[in-house]
Amino acid sequence: MIRYSLKKLALLAITFLGLSIVAFSLIRMVPGDPVLMMLGERGASPESYAEMKATLGLDQPYIKQFGLFIWHAVHGDLGNSIVSNQSVVREFFDRFPATLELSVVALLFAMMVGLPLGIIAAIKRNTFFDYAFMGVSLVGYSMPIFWWGLILILVASVNVFDLPFFGWTPVSGRISPMFEIDSVTGFLFIDVWFSKDSWAAFWDALKHVLLPAIAMGTIPLAVIARMTRSSLLEVLGEDYIRTAKAKGLSTRRVIMVHALRNAMIPIVTVIGLSFGMVIKGAILTETIFSWPGIGRWLVNSVTSLDYPVIQGGVLLIGMAIVVVNLIVDLAYLWIDPKLRDAHDRSK
Repeated sequence: MIRYSLKKLALLAITFLGLSIVAFSLIRMVPGDPVLMMLGERGASPESYAEMKATLGLDQPYIKQFGLFIWHAVHGDLGNSIVSNQSVVREFFDRFPATLELSVVALLFAMMVGLPLGIIAAIKRNTFFDYAFMGVSLVGYSMPIFWWGLILILVASVNVFDLPFFGWTPVSGRISPMFEIDSVTGFLFIDVWFSKDSWAAFWDALKHVLLPAIAMGTIPLAVIARMTRSSLLEVLGEDYIRTAKAKGLSTRRVIMVHALRNAMIPIVTVIGLSFGMVIKGAILTETIFSWPGIGRWLVNSVTSLDYPVIQGGVLLIGMAIVVVNLIVDLAYLWIDPKLRDAHDRSK
């Protein structure tokens, strides 16, 4: 187990280099000049332009700029934002809890709905429930996040159709201005318990996160549901499942104890990959719902051509996704003893 973990960690160095190249290169393909964005076309005299370009290090050759970026990144320094002059690492971690909190809620929503839908569809194969659930999951997978988010706002928040039990979810933000929450951990669902109106603040924060979490979690929900169905159907055809049924075990025990655990490897893979999916969806979702996370931060940085923020933010997000995938790989060995035994024999 330790040797396997060390091999996976060794791959992080190669992944880090690849992410660095992508993060550093892509922003420089975007049309525009960050120096002109800062100085303005009227205030950009040749002297001030050359001075600002030298200050930002953009007058150096591309290879030297990249080498300096890698050197500083290895030492934990991703530079300062061109716009705010604040540390990129500090700005990232100031906003990352909001994005992580939203992503976790979205992923929990996807699992809590997707897993039962997939299990029921597999048990009720080729019935109305199967066709209905898989049809809904296909529609959910096909909907663009920006369109789905706007529909949720119109129906659930604005309540344009004047439906009962709608219109109580806020449109934007993390919590109402009436609550004064001190940022202790950065995670709002934890920090609200340090406030005087903890239950009211918690309920208000839950209402704020509901719609963006549904918008972000719908596509992972569809993927998890379909993978759960296909993986469970494959396992239900195995001989040991028929043996368990012949012994008189209840259907619930056969499904939940014998079948589902053996079907979990591809499902866990999809759930792990879904973390990257929800992080990617955070860019659009946070913009639509004015959520103060890294997605909205990156969008604003692209419009202002803030090179350090974009290349640093993309690198940190990529590394976070890689770490989650590493955790998923290690979870395989815990879920499936056969993989653990095979790995031990290969030593």
